[in-house]
Amino acid sequence: MVRRVLHIDMDAFYASVEQRDNPAWRGQPVAVGGRPDTRGVVAAASYEARTFGVRSAMSMAKAVRLCPSLVIVPPDFSRYKAASGAIFSIFREVTPLVEPVSLDEAYLDVTDNLWGETLGTAVAKRLKQRIRAETRLTASAGVAPNKFLAKIASGWKKPDGLTVISPDRVEPFLQQLPVDALWGVGPVTAGKLRARGIERLVDVRTADLQMMRETVGSLADWLRQLAYGVDDRPVVPNRDVKSSGSETTYPQDLTDIDTIRRAVVDMASDASAWLARRQLLARTITIKVRYADFTTISRSHTAPPTRDEHELTARAVRLLDRTDAGQRPVRLLGVSVHNFCTVADLDRLPFDGEEPLHHG
Repeated sequence: MVRRVLHIDMDAFYASVEQRDNPAWRGQPVAVGGRPDTRGVVAAASYEARTFGVRSAMSMAKAVRLCPSLVIVPPDFSRYKAASGAIFSIFREVTPLVEPVSLDEAYLDVTDNLWGETLGTAVAKRLKQRIRAETRLTASAGVAPNKFLAKIASGWKKPDGLTVISPDRVEPFLQQLPVDALWGVGPVTAGKLRARGIERLVDVRTADLQMMRETVGSLADWLRQLAYGVDDRPVVPNRDVKSSGSETTYPQDLTDIDTIRRAVVDMASDASAWLARRQLLARTITIKVRYADFTTISRSHTAPPTRDEHELTARAVRLLDRTDAGQRPVRLLGVSVHNFCTVADLDRLPFDGEEPLHHG
């Protein structure tokens, strides 16, 4: 049976709640976040602000330089959570298979649904209408046979969009996508792939797999699968992820330190891409090393929250340098990230410095 998966993403959620509740701000460039004179960060920007180049995670000082007329609003999470609760209550009227991604974003499997709708498109239209009627907010929706395609579809016609990728439209849709539409491919990874002549998503299908593994590490097989539009991950309700990472056991022990470093960099890049997909930041990065004699050690480092690929890979390499890798053969390597928060949380986090290196 072909699944019917929805990805619902609220439009400029925090900023839209503020504009809804403050009529004077409707039609104005609004940014929710901290003050520019206190190193504040933009948690959300209205579409009016986005026309000036203002984006989430940007420093508020830069946002004001781009848009001098910017209305800066401190976040009110009690109101955002109340609006989110109302929205998710509507979702759960349709199906128990609701997987939250954040306060304003979720996947729904509506293959079988409590509304008795046979078309995912009909469910998406009703959901958008209900959300607008009950919360006075707009949502964009993607409808597709799997999560990967539904996520791309929901961002296709924002704001207040609805994009449907039926099974017979999957291939034409994939043919028009750039390589950075793939899950896990951020600007740095996209640059590496383009340097190898991989410009479009479908180019991944014919690329040499060994070359792909040298370029993107353990992500290669996953990207090849997505390039065909295949994504079998189920919609998992109420998942509360505490950490994410990957590890690889090698058929032959690694002895060359440069090879080991490249493997750690690839895994840290994968972790950065996962954080970006989830719109999360991480305070802690951990590496795991298992030597040829099966002795296993870990090294962790905690610093201000980030998902920046360069920062995370540099921290992972520094942790690796505090092991015996390269001096002792390595059987297994792993990299993971922990202690998550969102951009919106930054202004209320008490943490403002690094914590000591942890040995495990």
